[in-house]
Amino acid sequence: MSATFGGQRSALFLTREGLIGLDPATGSTLFQRVWRSRSASSVNAATPLVVGDLIFVSATYETGAAVLRVKGNELTRLWASDEALSNHYATSVYYKGYLYGFHGRQEFSPSFRAVALNTGAVQWSMDKFRAGTVTLAGDRLLILRETGQLILAEATPEAFRQIAQAQILSGTVRALPALSDGFLYLRNDDTLVCLDLRP
Repeated sequence: MSATFGGQRSALFLTREGLIGLDPATGSTLFQRVWRSRSASSVNAATPLVVGDLIFVSATYETGAAVLRVKGNELTRLWASDEALSNHYATSVYYKGYLYGFHGRQEFSPSFRAVALNTGAVQWSMDKFRAGTVTLAGDRLLILRETGQLILAEATPEAFRQIAQAQILSGTVRALPALSDGFLYLRNDDTLVCLDLRP
């Protein structure tokens, strides 16, 4: 992904070895931080999130999550924890000071949580929620479970507040959904569905 810190444009990558920021014009390294598990079978799959001068990175396999502040070519750690919001495959979303996403490995039925960006404090946790993806749509969360169940919930740190749910697809759904102009595109191995979510 791309971001600008202190007027400097950066191309951000979370590789197998960790976070790296490159100058897109020259390819030179602006900053980097090792962020990987000691396990050979580890995965760094969740995309880093940028909020102002902060970067949220997250992985499982006892790697955990962190919020790093960018200042020039330096990264300073605001917080780090393996107990807050360790994303396996699905990238979390950010809304008004809070992160929303899956905590834990996909095969072990992860929790779905709200976590304070600046402190890593867990605001609420829906344990054994099952794996899936989350998309921010205005002030709502569109949560697609691997079972093909779609859940609409409020993006609030107060509590998990489900608004609606529907079984949309069958089988195992791992493809990331796409939301464009009020239309939500979802697919499993052999079916593509478009939902009209416009008011």
